[in-house]
Amino acid sequence: MSYRLLLVLSAVALSFTSLSVPALPQASRAARPTAELQLRILETSDLHMNLLAYDYYQDKPSREFGLAATMSLIKAARQEQANTLLFDNGDLLQGTPLGDLVAKIEPLPPGTIHPAYKLLNALQVDAANLGNHDFNYGLPFLRQTLAGARFPTLNANLLDAHSGKPAFQPSAVLQRRFVDAAGRAQPLRIGVIGLAPPQVMQWDRQHLQGRLRAIDMVEAARQQVQRLRAAGVDLIIAIAHSGYEAGPQGEMAENRAGELAQLPGIDLLLLGHAHSEFPGPGFARHAGADVARGTIHGKPAVMPGRWGDHLGVIDLRLRREAGRWRIVDSRSELRAIYDRQRGQALVEADPWAATLIAEEHQRTLNYVRREVARSELPLHSFFAQVRPSLPVQLVARAQAAFVRRALIGSTLEGLPILSAAAPFKAGGARQGWRAYTDIPAGPLAIKHVADLYLYPNTIKVLKLTGAELREWLERSAAQFRTIDPAGRPEQALLDEDYPSFNFDSIDGLQYAIDVSRPPRYATDGSRTEAPGARIVTLCFQGRAIDDSAEFLLVTNNYRAAGGGRFPAADARHLVLDLPDENREALAHYLSELGTFKGGRVDAEPSWQVLPVPGVKLAFRSADIARERLDRDGPVQWLRDAADGSAWFELAEQPRITCR
Repeated sequence: MSYRLLLVLSAVALSFTSLSVPALPQASRAARPTAELQLRILETSDLHMNLLAYDYYQDKPSREFGLAATMSLIKAARQEQANTLLFDNGDLLQGTPLGDLVAKIEPLPPGTIHPAYKLLNALQVDAANLGNHDFNYGLPFLRQTLAGARFPTLNANLLDAHSGKPAFQPSAVLQRRFVDAAGRAQPLRIGVIGLAPPQVMQWDRQHLQGRLRAIDMVEAARQQVQRLRAAGVDLIIAIAHSGYEAGPQGEMAENRAGELAQLPGIDLLLLGHAHSEFPGPGFARHAGADVARGTIHGKPAVMPGRWGDHLGVIDLRLRREAGRWRIVDSRSELRAIYDRQRGQALVEADPWAATLIAEEHQRTLNYVRREVARSELPLHSFFAQVRPSLPVQLVARAQAAFVRRALIGSTLEGLPILSAAAPFKAGGARQGWRAYTDIPAGPLAIKHVADLYLYPNTIKVLKLTGAELREWLERSAAQFRTIDPAGRPEQALLDEDYPSFNFDSIDGLQYAIDVSRPPRYATDGSRTEAPGARIVTLCFQGRAIDDSAEFLLVTNNYRAAGGGRFPAADARHLVLDLPDENREALAHYLSELGTFKGGRVDAEPSWQVLPVPGVKLAFRSADIARERLDRDGPVQWLRDAADGSAWFELAEQPRITCR
């Protein structure tokens, strides 16, 4: 065999096998001389159907995200190191109108390859994991889609509800040949395990209940490690659609990276789900983190942000010792497609991607450009976490109108209808400083409806008491930091680790939030020891709410099934389970309106953050939000930052009072 052929074999995946592939004979393994080789592991994660460098909501190209740009990084990384493996970590199939189009609007015919898998197949991905959002369109669509993947797609901790067996391929053994430092071809057997947050059973209950059940990620990984080691693998990679918390996490927790890193037998971790960037300074104080080397409890790890804005890279130095390959050195890094500080693209999008899915892209553009209504006012979410927002209010009122019609003639018709909504696109470090709704006055098309409501959620209605509504709002108020009246003259108002989609406001109520008081709930929804309350004023129709009064609260399937751990968000309180999407309700509402006239949300605010005397309440939003400031509004610009954000102040407003 020629040396040139060996090099080719080192760069191309030869085959992958199931766990039934026999281990290499021990005698032949031990007989090989000591050898070293370099191996590069590449990861994408949380692409959310951002396949091209294109923003369907703004209907224009983007240089800040998109797998097409990440492809350029992948090609460069492979040119630097021939011994390379590429993995994807899920949340692939949902997130843009392109995903909705092929799943629901113009469903893929049987046998057609999904556009996401067209690209991943072309990239010669070695294996992939399933994320929680990959279940958003239901199991039949997911299984149809997975049939088009030319690589194993894995999950070990979701089991068939009836048989108790893995519902998907739990792990795989990749059998590869790479070239070592001496130019010799070396066989490697790499075990790969796929894991997803068990909370997917709550978040997509309408699709999964009675069909699947979840077990803890660490327990599932432990079982697979034993099987893979018995199969004689050299390395084990855990692809975990899971974030990395600062402290220990219990069984069945959503983010178990720290615990997975401590599991004997796992050699390295590929992470996702949290849309965070590891290694990075935000993890410097996390237990077990070494952000300089990119390890967690000594294990190489990487988490590459979201939407293809980074490529995760782990470089390994392997040495053959005692008949098997071991990691003797490693370095993890993130490679960005965009420089946020300078506002410059670092790579060009690979035109090959646009060629591969040109038809699907054009059909998506045709779909999102259909006009449904008009708006006399611009709709933006730059300040939606600190004051009432027109886009959030619009969604809430559309939901309420839909339910009001559905309840005509029912026994529930006479109860007051309230509606909960949250700002899905509220930027921040988690989403990026351009990830806001920003729709100019004028035509409202399908793309704007999808921008206002990102997810394919369905409408649910809960029956709650006034006291339970108060606790719901206390849970939302956890997004605010505790402001010290005797502290610094300027203090940050928002906890930027708090996901904006868990900041519900309730249309139909009027209330005030005192952020000088500690929160009753933590960011993860657990109850704190704080004895007091932040919701200090709560009115319905101008009067103080009666804690025993009953109300109907419109929300979505994610929240009603426990997403965000809101008090009373459970099956016991569910009184109306509609199959209709929240987005469909919004499109119908706008179509009936014809023209949305809106109104200033500051004139009679439905909720407010109370001022703290002597303290400037500061928060960050996009720097371009300066252009959306109302002259007489409660938000004032303070200063720009260097990363595309700016600091603003929430000024004092007339206080909400109850009669």
